[in-house]
Amino acid sequence: MPVLRRRAPQKLMTDIPLTPLIDTALTLLVIFMVTAPMMQNMIKVTLPKGTQQEGKDLKPELVVYVDAQNALYWDGKKMNVAEICATVKMVCGAKKDQVLFVKADEKSTSGTVLELIDSIKGIGGIQHVALVTQKRVGG
Repeated sequence: MPVLRRRAPQKLMTDIPLTPLIDTALTLLVIFMVTAPMMQNMIKVTLPKGTQQEGKDLKPELVVYVDAQNALYWDGKKMNVAEICATVKMVCGAKKDQVLFVKADEKSTSGTVLELIDSIKGIGGIQHVALVTQKRVGG
């Protein structure tokens, strides 16, 4: 005669452990917080050193990069002077007091930078064009 065994009653899981989910979410948050600023500075530019800090209280919303090979970049996209001027004109719209920041590599030629600045000054809506420098240490 077969022996009948009694099964132990199974416990039902009434709650889901959230700790691993929260740990994963916080880890991803930290990773995105660290990598987001790096994504904005993908263009390699070594700024010249200077002592004056113009516009240090302003938030750089409009930024044009000039790399060591004199290539111009707007929002991570390589453009020429005419394309940058058209984009700046479109972005500024009816605003009258915008400040455009030029982050030019110290090895870029002054001719490229001056051509860019001269073209941008002819656009309505740009009040100032600021050349960004790196603060000189020790003086």
